[in-house]
Amino acid sequence: MDDHRARELLRDERTRVQELLDALRSNQQHDRDGANESGDMSDSSESLVSEGTDDAVAVTLSLRLEALDRADARLDEGTYGVSMLSGSPIPDERLEADPAAELTVDEAQNLR
Repeated sequence: MDDHRARELLRDERTRVQELLDALRSNQQHDRDGANESGDMSDSSESLVSEGTDDAVAVTLSLRLEALDRADARLDEGTYGVSMLSGSPIPDERLEADPAAELTVDEAQNLR
């Protein structure tokens, strides 16, 4: 994959993930503000579960941004598109599907 296409994929994915994270944080703040308002009280366990789920999603999105940072660094170093485990080339099709891929499909499946 050429560097221009890789940068485009990484930029687009970063934008998508950052927008999801921003929307989630906005919703979290809205939910927390609503929980502090007076009035009818709903089941407090429901809001706790929702907060826990939102927090877990936020962590996952943050980890995705870190993976994109590592991919950007590999691109700058000239090692983008090469497995971090074996040094084997990562097929362009995989990078199109996941621009932050660090392993080939077989290697990723073997780690599970």
